[in-house]
Amino acid sequence: MSATIVTGEARLSYVNVFTPKASQNGGDPKYSVTVLIPKADVSTKQAIDAAIQQAISEAAEKGIQLPPYPNIPIHDGDGTRQSGDEYGPECKGHWVFTASTKQKPEVVDANVQPIISPTEVYSGCYGRVSIRFYPYNSNGRKGIGCGLGNVQKLRDGEPLGGGTTAKEDFGRVPYPQTSQQYAPTYPQSQPQYAQQPQAPQQYNTALPLGNYDFL
Repeated sequence: MSATIVTGEARLSYVNVFTPKASQNGGDPKYSVTVLIPKADVSTKQAIDAAIQQAISEAAEKGIQLPPYPNIPIHDGDGTRQSGDEYGPECKGHWVFTASTKQKPEVVDANVQPIISPTEVYSGCYGRVSIRFYPYNSNGRKGIGCGLGNVQKLRDGEPLGGGTTAKEDFGRVPYPQTSQQYAPTYPQSQPQYAQQPQAPQQYNTALPLGNYDFL
């Protein structure tokens, strides 16, 4: 495995660093994050290229015969996917790769303090990651993989996917404060109504016509 690389500031996407998730192809659940490196960050790209070449050399030392053009994990965000589809607009002007691991990464803030809430690190925020590259030979597939080390969030960004953060929702407009008190408009007790006098009950004392036997 190559030496550990710490990227410059990058945009994070498909963030899954708090709970492992199994891929669509099955296999063990993994923690993962897709990293968007600006093409202006030449030093990070050079470090990644050197680490990939180191992993390719390591493959030869381990007897892993890689094809002339092995699968590598970093892609051009201005190009197209293997399916032929273009990358999303957030990938334009970036190098794109996905790093994953079976071990839970440490997730910290800009002051290297642990982040507990999963909502703090989301697709669209900015941060750095530590990564390592390694050769693989699994299920007939050979290439270079990218292992995820740890994640550092540096600052917020526009969430990818159309959502917003709580800070964006509630931080831009202060909650209106008022000293006006509103008195209740409902009566505190039920009104008393005067009772109407009832007419005396009339009884009919007249006996109906007919024959009656008395004992």
